[in-house]
Amino acid sequence: MLQKALFPGKYIQGAGALGELPSLVRLFGNRGMILASPSVYTAVLPESGLDLKGSSLHAERFGGECSEKELSRVAVLIAENRADVLVGMGGGKTIDTAKIAADRAGIPVIIVPTIASTDAPCSGCAVIYTKEGVYESACYQQSNPAAVLVDTEIIAKAPVRFLVAGMGDALATWFEANSCSRTQSPNECGGLSTLTGLSLARLCYDTLMQYGPSARVAARQHIITPALEHIVEANILLSGVGFESGGLASAHSIHNGLTALTETHAFYHGEKVAFGLLAGLQLTDAPPEVSVAVYAFCEEVGLPTTLADIGLGDFDRERLMPAAEKACAPAEFIHHEAGSITPEKVLQAMLMADAIGASRKKRQNA
Repeated sequence: MLQKALFPGKYIQGAGALGELPSLVRLFGNRGMILASPSVYTAVLPESGLDLKGSSLHAERFGGECSEKELSRVAVLIAENRADVLVGMGGGKTIDTAKIAADRAGIPVIIVPTIASTDAPCSGCAVIYTKEGVYESACYQQSNPAAVLVDTEIIAKAPVRFLVAGMGDALATWFEANSCSRTQSPNECGGLSTLTGLSLARLCYDTLMQYGPSARVAARQHIITPALEHIVEANILLSGVGFESGGLASAHSIHNGLTALTETHAFYHGEKVAFGLLAGLQLTDAPPEVSVAVYAFCEEVGLPTTLADIGLGDFDRERLMPAAEKACAPAEFIHHEAGSITPEKVLQAMLMADAIGASRKKRQNA
């Protein structure tokens, strides 16, 4: 199997970076259409200074779910507006919809994340959900975004929970990439990991550990600091390239399983990935000191460490089993882990992760 890696065409990050958007659109085409999340459409764009009344750039509101129904609607909008560049502006589901819609239309996509809650912006992978919000499938585009534009002035204004959720998503990057490397499992590019992918995945983890707590403080105050810039880069660029060129494993599969339980739908992708990682560490018999370090990080920045933290406090084994079974579907990434993985093993790992998290909370509150 060949080694493969993927990267976005351009990555631009910093305060005021949104001002680069018109020139980026002109670089790739003549008529740009922004697919904006509802909050971006009503609050961010009116204050952005962008000229949305001319013929070269206008905005449409995202429908709320990256589903086939929404993708069909956006395809019609692209055709009606004769757009030759699509801009996805907002959170993860807006971004994923823009990536898939642009790929199907055969036009470039520029991604402008307004929160640093996932590693989706840089990748050529997107997730399709049912209209009810249940994970349906992963969708791979012909190429990664033409450009990723990250304005930290906008991201710093967002609620801190988004940044923390992004840290949860990024936290799994190194562990999953390392599992794929050890078992020689394929990454999201359809090949083996490169040294570049593994190195960026490890840098992602080290950056989180070094700067995560300070970045959370800055985000709570809505101020831009070097620590915040580093964590935004880790959440979006390092994790994006790291997961795609390194590979996915148990943490994201357990997340996918958890989406089968409607009680988890109020929680963000990265929050469920963080618990998926804690369960994955139990599943793969990670060294105790590694598990302790990850639990401590999650506690310090405010990521879930128990089932109750993701809405499943009253769930017993029988009610959790559908999530474990979904996590072990034949095409799931969890089979990139060493050994034979079964729903029963995943269920036991989830229960053990929950028990450790609850025990730690009890000691800290004593």
